[in-house]
Amino acid sequence: MVDLLSMTRSDRNPEELVHAAGEVLARYDHRTQDSGNISWLVATPDGDLFVKTAGTREPSPPGAAVPYLDHAGRVGLLRSAVEIARSAAHPALARLRTVIETPYGPALVYDRAPGELIGVPSARRSDPGSPYRRFAVASPALRLTVLDQLLDAHQALEAAGWVACDLYDGCLMVDLATGRLTLIDLDTYRRGPSTNDMGRMFGSTRFMAPEEFELGAVLDARTTVFTLGRIMQHFGTSLSEDLADFCGGGAAAEVVARATMPDHSERFGTVAELVGAWFAARRREV
Repeated sequence: MVDLLSMTRSDRNPEELVHAAGEVLARYDHRTQDSGNISWLVATPDGDLFVKTAGTREPSPPGAAVPYLDHAGRVGLLRSAVEIARSAAHPALARLRTVIETPYGPALVYDRAPGELIGVPSARRSDPGSPYRRFAVASPALRLTVLDQLLDAHQALEAAGWVACDLYDGCLMVDLATGRLTLIDLDTYRRGPSTNDMGRMFGSTRFMAPEEFELGAVLDARTTVFTLGRIMQHFGTSLSEDLADFCGGGAAAEVVARATMPDHSERFGTVAELVGAWFAARRREV
């Protein structure tokens, strides 16, 4: 049996490594995602670990979706994920334990995140048993606890220089019993303000800012503010999107309304400003 946490380099492929490390509980590949990445959940003597890789250089299997990035591009995003993990510390950020360099690129080894993934395929969003629906109708106290953590973590990420990209409900792991949040798959976040060089950026249309659809537009802290606001509006209203239904009360709803202004200049200028306004509004509701 190999000890993944003691390794920094291996000549073996990641599939062999994880099978040698313990019992593989789950494998995530083209059958569950279109990124081209391959990841595993493995039970080891050190606890359950999540191992994420860029997959292989070979073409996608017949019938599988073609990844939106080639292998080199996926490796680049994993290295960005390492930089994020090493530059920002917050309890809501997935804990990166080690990076193992392999012939297929880096294998990122994380602690298993507790809870359930809130994002589900669109066909399951109407299923009352899905984590998506169960979170949306959870008690106001639990939802607000999760949103508090989401905002606080992004204040830490902003302080480290990061702007959100492709932040959506598929990044939220939530323990629906305790309200603990873990943020995962932040690989496409960008350092500092940048320019929209894609036209339509990576992300879910439900949460993306207008500038993420405009080639050449500036992507900055106000872009992060918009996406955070949209997540708060979406789940804080139990999916109605009507801020009159917002679970945090009127003052907090006003904060969300400003965060989600279509005009870039009318939003909070920074995540820190949004967080300050949010917690001040939350205190007024107590």
